[in-house]
Amino acid sequence: MTTEASIREVPSTSCRVSDGATVWFTGLPSAGKTTLANAVAVALRDAGRPVEILDGDAVRPVLSPGLGYSRADRDANVARIGWVAGLLARNGVIVLASVVSPFAQARDLIRQAHGQAGTAFYEIHVATPVATCAERDVKGLYARQRDGALDGLTGIDGEYEAPITPELRLNTAGRTVEDVASEVIALLKKENLL
Repeated sequence: MTTEASIREVPSTSCRVSDGATVWFTGLPSAGKTTLANAVAVALRDAGRPVEILDGDAVRPVLSPGLGYSRADRDANVARIGWVAGLLARNGVIVLASVVSPFAQARDLIRQAHGQAGTAFYEIHVATPVATCAERDVKGLYARQRDGALDGLTGIDGEYEAPITPELRLNTAGRTVEDVASEVIALLKKENLL
């Protein structure tokens, strides 16, 4: 049996640009990236916005289990997280990516990919001084580096290229989480994402 089907073309004006975005938190280990992402996520969820946190430490074992910590491997890991963030953001999710992402070129490539897809990208430099990060030492990395058990710690004996023109630069030292998160929330409100 042969049937004729008609395909109706949907005019492109019926589609709207996604109102998702990626907010990329970059900074040294223990700078407060994940803590900020979690605080901002609460505000977004309370406002009824779909939100996902892509924490570098949680995502790496899933997306990049075979990668080490060479520059090429770090860049590959960042690119994979950026790709997932872009996919979610294109589908209306606000993505809060908390990733050390030490190299500017890798971050810039993610920004470019978002731009090509028409998706918003906001780089937040969590610019907490290394002394404060080492004092916090959430994962014990700074202690391991001091003891000689860890080489290449970002910001100590490993390179970190701070963003030149991020959308926000935040120093968390001596500030409450709520105070710092309020700056990110203000940016999202200004951009009509919250």
